[in-house]
Amino acid sequence: MTNVQASNRNAAFRALVAIVILIALAAALFLVASEDVYNWIKAFHVIAVISWMAGMLYLPRLFVYHADAEKGSVQSETFKVMERRLLRAIINPAMTVSWVLGLWLAWKGFGFQGGWLHAKITAVVLMSGVHGYLSAAARKFAEDRNEKTAKHWRIVNEVPTLLMIAIVILVIVKPF
Repeated sequence: MTNVQASNRNAAFRALVAIVILIALAAALFLVASEDVYNWIKAFHVIAVISWMAGMLYLPRLFVYHADAEKGSVQSETFKVMERRLLRAIINPAMTVSWVLGLWLAWKGFGFQGGWLHAKITAVVLMSGVHGYLSAAARKFAEDRNEKTAKHWRIVNEVPTLLMIAIVILVIVKPF
């Protein structure tokens, strides 16, 4: 088995474990949590979203610099470690917690009703898609297979910001 195959297999296993944990957390929250914890859940949801967004804004910035680093250089290897740790220790767990708590809040607080809520969930799905794109890019960088320019990553760096602005406006203003 090659290193790439082993890496893909490990990534698939980690994804499966993450899905199982997500389902377990969601089931526990939906079955056990009461109305009394609503504000606590909301507070932890906001904390998780802030953590997720911090990582989503920082990771493409790392890619900007990594794209210009020479493959195999000390600088490139340092970026690989930073990107991997950022994804595994901050971005992935924060996204998972954001989704679990956000779905509970949408269910308990709004019964999944409201056009603004549906638009917000759509924007969060798009943000999750950007997350997936960045995760795949981090794997390519780790394997020295990035083909995108620093300019590409500068543009991609703006996408989470635009989605975040839309999400915040939808939550606070509730325009429809």
